[in-house]
Amino acid sequence: MEFGPSDTERLFERVLRTFLAERLPLEALHRLAASGAGFDDKLWAGLAELGLPGVLVPERFGGAGLGAFAAGLAAETLGAFAAPVPFAGAAVMAPLALLRAASEATQAAWLPRIASGSARLAVAFESRAGATGTVAITGHGERLSGRLEGVIDAGGATHVLAVLRDGTIAIFAVDAPGAGVAVGPSLDRTRPLGDLVLRDTPAEIVAGAGDARAIVAAGRAMLAADTLGAAQTMLDRAVAYAQQREQFGRPIGSFQAIKHMCAEMAAMLEPARALVWYAAHAQDALPDEASLLACHAKAHLGEVGREVSRMATEVHGGMGFTHELGLHYWFKRIATDRQLLGGPEHCRRDAAALQGWGAA
Repeated sequence: MEFGPSDTERLFERVLRTFLAERLPLEALHRLAASGAGFDDKLWAGLAELGLPGVLVPERFGGAGLGAFAAGLAAETLGAFAAPVPFAGAAVMAPLALLRAASEATQAAWLPRIASGSARLAVAFESRAGATGTVAITGHGERLSGRLEGVIDAGGATHVLAVLRDGTIAIFAVDAPGAGVAVGPSLDRTRPLGDLVLRDTPAEIVAGAGDARAIVAAGRAMLAADTLGAAQTMLDRAVAYAQQREQFGRPIGSFQAIKHMCAEMAAMLEPARALVWYAAHAQDALPDEASLLACHAKAHLGEVGREVSRMATEVHGGMGFTHELGLHYWFKRIATDRQLLGGPEHCRRDAAALQGWGAA
């Protein structure tokens, strides 16, 4: 089956990669980590001009309308640069939730703002499908009370889109009365999570009976792609270091043990790329298989990413653990991706349930 990138998607990826290479050197990541912000508004503004926030938004609402495969390529590129901007939640899960469940009027009110980057929606789940913590939210008309943990893309968020247990989707401003979003430091300093407390907070109930599984599946596919990009960067940096670092009068890349480690990392990543691309392709083209393939991709990349990050760090030796080298940004990003929306064990359990083996 043909599911590779089109010429348009390749151009989009190339432009995005060139932009990030110019705007996000290692020194910028150091500054961001030191500030604790976890969000770069200037970088986000530049990405919005390229159309990144609207990659899934249809053209009639001001977006690019490129689809989930292009979004997967974008996630892979963002992971490759450990970009400190929201994406899986704000640019994929939030617009997808609105496209699948909201009315045309609600879509017209929100999607152009998402596409322009002016509205950045963090995403939270009340149900277990989101794997973002246990909560107890009660709805009273258009007011909500309760608590949500592990809010995705909380850094720099202007609004929160909450998917409640019954499928209802609610949106409210981060600074709405009674809403408290505590954005704390996470393992990945470039992409903080948040905890949310609601006390009779006014919210816009935009839909009911939505399918949280489809939203989670798209998010899992994007996180798998993000891991793929981060792992590829760690491999590339390990190979470059092995060619430069000398020991006993010759580059360490000439040693058989180092060659084997780099070859193993490459051998793990190459088939993983096909799996991730197919999972992203399925979100649009194979809706009946989308959730299952996203589970497979997320679980597999969680394991592969962890091994690549470990081996790439070992190739660097003691330098791999230093702050100055910056390898830890990708190491921590991979570790965070592994747990968001469910770790490998959780995803495998969901995959088994989707195939009729046990309960979801």
